Amino acid sequence: MTTERTEHTERKTVERTAPPLTGGERETLRAYLDFHRATLAMKCEGLTDEELRRRSMPPSTLSLLGLVRHMAEVERTWFRKVINGEDIPLVWSDEGDYQMAYDARTSTRAEAFDAWQAEVEHARRIEAAAESLDVTVHAARWGEDVSLRLVMFHVLHEYARHNGHADFLREGVDGTVGV
Repeated sequence: MTTERTEHTERKTVERTAPPLTGGERETLRAYLDFHRATLAMKCEGLTDEELRRRSMPPSTLSLLGLVRHMAEVERTWFRKVINGEDIPLVWSDEGDYQMAYDARTSTRAEAFDAWQAEVEHARRIEAAAESLDVTVHAARWGEDVSLRLVMFHVLHEYARHNGHADFLREGVDGTVGV
């Protein structure tokens, strides 16, 4: 769940579950991915569309909403295109330009979060259906074979990195730090 400060939207709270201190590799990867997904949502909690679109420092297009859009592309690419082999375009660029997702100047919370949540659900379904983390596919873009394990680690890395950006972006919007 996400929140938005408007006179028309009631405040909801993002729930975030701490990853297990013990557990198997797959369970731990799943839990950390969900933890970081929730962290990004929490960083956006309670902000208006305008605040979510606020750019870090022009000419950069980096914003909280841009990060949400980017992570939708990351989830879509790694799970649907790479692991599942789906021949689909990016969400925000038919030409495969990943930078388009960062430009959220005309985007809304609803548009970005709906796309992101849909891609997260696809990713969860694809991962759950895979026999093991050792499932390996050929990633044509790189001309290399990759495992589901590598994909999960990579997506986790993307979230961790961009949640660091989200920390600074949120603080710049309203002074909120930590989660």
